[in-house]
Amino acid sequence: MKRFIFVLFSAASLFAAASVAQTYPAKPIRLLVPFPPGGSVDLVARLVAPKLSESVGQSIVIDNRSGASGNIAAELVARAAPDGYTLMVHTIPLVANVFLYSRVPYDVLNDFVPVSLLSSSVSVLAVHPSLPVHSVRELLELAKSRPGALNYGSAGVGTNPHIAGELFNYLGKVNIVAVQFKGGGPALIATMSGEIPVTITNLAETSTFVKAGRLRALGISSIKRSAVLPDVPTIAEAGLPGYEFTTWHGMLASKGTPPAIAALLSDKIRQTMRTPDQVKLFEQRGLDVIASSPEEFSVHLKKELEKWGRVFKERGMKAD
Repeated sequence: MKRFIFVLFSAASLFAAASVAQTYPAKPIRLLVPFPPGGSVDLVARLVAPKLSESVGQSIVIDNRSGASGNIAAELVARAAPDGYTLMVHTIPLVANVFLYSRVPYDVLNDFVPVSLLSSSVSVLAVHPSLPVHSVRELLELAKSRPGALNYGSAGVGTNPHIAGELFNYLGKVNIVAVQFKGGGPALIATMSGEIPVTITNLAETSTFVKAGRLRALGISSIKRSAVLPDVPTIAEAGLPGYEFTTWHGMLASKGTPPAIAALLSDKIRQTMRTPDQVKLFEQRGLDVIASSPEEFSVHLKKELEKWGRVFKERGMKAD
């Protein structure tokens, strides 16, 4: 009898989930961004939202909820109703914060439903034009001659620029000190104004200012050069062998969101992002389109947890 009730309950749950997916979305969707406007995560969200909105037939409202290296927005999504109407675009800090903070208000693998790994991007090591260096080697030499005297702008503890900067310090055996801002946009503005001399920020948000002469690019963080800035060498080839850092951006929903809704969103994302026009639009901003399935994103998150867990343990990195 108990087995019959369990089977009946399971069948009813599946039917209810399927019914919800058939009518979804019936109202506007809120898309949380854990960082302020102007950073790479915000850029990806604003590139994805218009076409996805057209495809699903509902407006998608972007809500920038910055703070605590992305933990504030992540907690909101983790505690949101599991109906697919509260989504989030996040990046490496979603995983990194687990190791950097003694407590985080979510479980990466159990409090979210992966929807799609949207895109990836590399970063640019750049300096304000007033800094008297024109290569990675010259920056390393200057940093070694003035330990602790140089600063680089970061989007917050445990964010992509912070991790990229500390990797540069670690491999280069230097101490360029991180200055934490409330997001990548403010950190980039501080570097362009000359307040901070060094930045390691996403190619998507930095390349425009490099081309305009407001920043001087020294190196690309990937293992190969970027078509966006083809004359800029990689950091590894320009003087720091072994350096590599790639950012990813993914969309997630709250725990309990029906798999059918995650699959629907993933399919719509794949259909809209992989068109030639959209691929070109993303590439022009230094982003590589991925548009994965929920299952592929889930596997990626598990691998990221393993990778960054080892790195932060070896470096002894902590945010509190």
